[in-house]
Amino acid sequence: MNTQKQGAVPHLLLVEDDMTSQGFFQFALESLPATVDIADSFASALQRAESAHYDLWLIDVNLPDGDGPTLLQRLRAKHPRVSALAHTADASSEIQQALQQAGFSETLIKPMSRDTLLKAIRRNLAKSAAGSDGGDESDVPHWDEAVALAALNGQQAHLRALRELFLAELPTARDAVGRALDRHDETELRNQLHRLQASCGFVGALKLARAVRQLHNTPSSPTARRCFDGAVSALLG
Repeated sequence: MNTQKQGAVPHLLLVEDDMTSQGFFQFALESLPATVDIADSFASALQRAESAHYDLWLIDVNLPDGDGPTLLQRLRAKHPRVSALAHTADASSEIQQALQQAGFSETLIKPMSRDTLLKAIRRNLAKSAAGSDGGDESDVPHWDEAVALAALNGQQAHLRALRELFLAELPTARDAVGRALDRHDETELRNQLHRLQASCGFVGALKLARAVRQLHNTPSSPTARRCFDGAVSALLG
């Protein structure tokens, strides 16, 4: 499926070789304001990425000529800051852990609902925007109302409740990240930052999401840690 661009809409790459699954994704993604390209193999996905910039990758874990984690590694070699979703029929905790460690932001278990797919895409498009290194940090707002309300179908009351829960748990998350950094525990740090990134996406904590992404990319950077601590402190007041 190729949709026509209408302004600065997100550009997505769907990597899926099964025709029935392709059909589901095509129907589900029609409601998004996005340009979507489809690749049906490892090789065609690499070819697509050579000639176009994408804001989000949706990658099947098992492909006829390769696997999703290896494809993500190849794509990230040239495009390190693009968010990626894995999709697979394997619901085991082992595969989900392996995909997280491979660098996927989230894993979608097939069959998934249209609503689950769209919410995951919206969250991760927000992460990609938050993870960009360009621009003035002072221009990044702490909260993105549009992204958060889109994920919750416009339910303002639900957003308020989620943000209260998020802020209540944020000190614990901050301390867990700090301990992992101090101990140089890369596995625990990745786990903590992954959970926090997802939470930021749900509530639209845009500036903190950007700081989390920077810390994930450069965990040894004092500047990244200061940005993280500052973003948390600003939200907690």
